[in-house]
Amino acid sequence: MVQMVSAAQARRIALAAQGFGRPHAETTGARQLNLTIDRLGLLQLDSVNVFERSHYLPLFARLGAYDKADLDRLTFAKKSRYIEYWAHEAAIIPVESWPLFRWRMDDNRERYGTKPDGWVRSNAAMLDWLKLELAAKGPLAASQIEHDANRRSGPWWGWSDVKAGLEYLFRFGDVVTAGRTRFERTYALAESVLPDSVLGASVSREDAVRRLMSISARAHGIGTLGDLADYFRLKQAPARAALDDLVDAGELVPVAVEGWNRPAWLHRDARVPRRVEATALLSPFDPVVWERERTERIFGFRYRIEIYTPAAQRVFGYYTLPLLIDDRLVGRVDLKSDRQNRVLRVQSAWTEADAPPETAARLAPLLRETAAWQGLDDIEVMGRGDLAAATAAELGVRVTSAIDPAAQPALR
Repeated sequence: MVQMVSAAQARRIALAAQGFGRPHAETTGARQLNLTIDRLGLLQLDSVNVFERSHYLPLFARLGAYDKADLDRLTFAKKSRYIEYWAHEAAIIPVESWPLFRWRMDDNRERYGTKPDGWVRSNAAMLDWLKLELAAKGPLAASQIEHDANRRSGPWWGWSDVKAGLEYLFRFGDVVTAGRTRFERTYALAESVLPDSVLGASVSREDAVRRLMSISARAHGIGTLGDLADYFRLKQAPARAALDDLVDAGELVPVAVEGWNRPAWLHRDARVPRRVEATALLSPFDPVVWERERTERIFGFRYRIEIYTPAAQRVFGYYTLPLLIDDRLVGRVDLKSDRQNRVLRVQSAWTEADAPPETAARLAPLLRETAAWQGLDDIEVMGRGDLAAATAAELGVRVTSAIDPAAQPALR
């Protein structure tokens, strides 16, 4: 008989698997950061910096304040235990996970490299030259490589061609990242960065997909086939075969979840906490919310990021972060770090229909912690959204005039 799981249990299982509900350590260092990244399996990267770059936020949501320089040293330093690749989207992953994407690198090479009139074939000479440049000069950012935009010498390729070429080589696995400077990716030949044990690892497509599904299932705690496959952007047919293997091995257990109306699977190590205590603002690219259909199914929370929506058409704000209180998503807060004036701006704050009465009281100390973590001195609350006035009152600040959404710049 298939085990029944209530909707509330499924929410708590999913959040516990993602590392929520645990007390914050007095100090957060490399050990806690490593353990959390290992739990998640990846950190998605995104260039938007209006509040904070996305990969810093899942760790803050789960661990509280930490030194971002510690994460930079862990993820972007030489000989890091982490590397970047297209895992979900562009993401930081453990170095040992890199061989699990060899099949994707091969697929990318086949997709982009075999078209007779495609960009890769048409620019083969440049790709060969880029690899020679990296071999001769070591890790380089695109802006450091000779091209027509910075020096009229060498082959005179333009910056956009150089950048495109490096990105193709990155997708093919010929080139990897060797850290970042001011968020600009530094490129190096794979053999210059990866240890021989990783570079030479041979993992079949089937074994790699099975391993990725295992990582995904552990990070989800509970999920549908679509949920588990989406974590690493796997096609459903090979994901289903891997899922069946994990069931046969006893790692996954078929369950029925109240209200889901589709098959689901529970990881054998998933915790089923009686309650989850948490207050957190989630990045738009946090694994809890990045698969929007799953977010709506589990939390009844319809979420759409409005970064790319014209300003006049935005409903909630430019960089709206879902507000997690305990095991519910109960609001959304649009934040901006005004670094020049050292102010955290709450550009709007909204509640969901089932938000608890203490929502503002729970949000206010989190905003204070967030401002301190960002190195900002003050918090300013705009009067936009039904949670704004109560939040300002809890913070002991005045509500400032609301910003006309049509006038907000789409900053990146």
